[in-house]
Amino acid sequence: MSNNETNISRFLSLVLRHQPEIIGIQLDQNGWTDVNELIERSNNYGIKFDREILNHIVATNSKKRFAFNETLDKIRASQGHSVAIELGYKNQKPPEILFHGTGEKSVQSILDTGLEKGSRQHVHLSSDINTAIKVGQRHGKPFVFKVFAEQMYNDKFEFFISDNGVWLTDNVPINYLKRNDE
Repeated sequence: MSNNETNISRFLSLVLRHQPEIIGIQLDQNGWTDVNELIERSNNYGIKFDREILNHIVATNSKKRFAFNETLDKIRASQGHSVAIELGYKNQKPPEILFHGTGEKSVQSILDTGLEKGSRQHVHLSSDINTAIKVGQRHGKPFVFKVFAEQMYNDKFEFFISDNGVWLTDNVPINYLKRNDE
């Protein structure tokens, strides 16, 4: 992805996940917004792209952060919202173990309180350790927790999987966490 496409992708993450009001768009209850309006309002804001560039960003984003609806006239972020929306995901049984990547500076806080969603709608978990490491690297020196997801599910916690393969849950109490370095 070029630097310009990376900047556009970051901007799309901001407006489709956190602050649609910056450019004056509305997200419906499921997080969708009109593609043409998004392009027009983004261009008016100074972030210049067209439908061809948007299609390329959605198709080639390695994390599949964005998705079009079936008729390709609406777009939304796949997960990671801090604005209240209902993504329409169904509760699913997760794998036995999932992983959570973070920065080393957050380890003690997580050991004290468990994983909490903070300003997001869900805690994000990975099905493989390499993805968790990459996520952790965004927060400094990476650290990975194992999450006993199947046990949580059996204990009536809900799990969802986003369009881009990220596992989502409301919180992970400390008794379902294990340091991956143990």
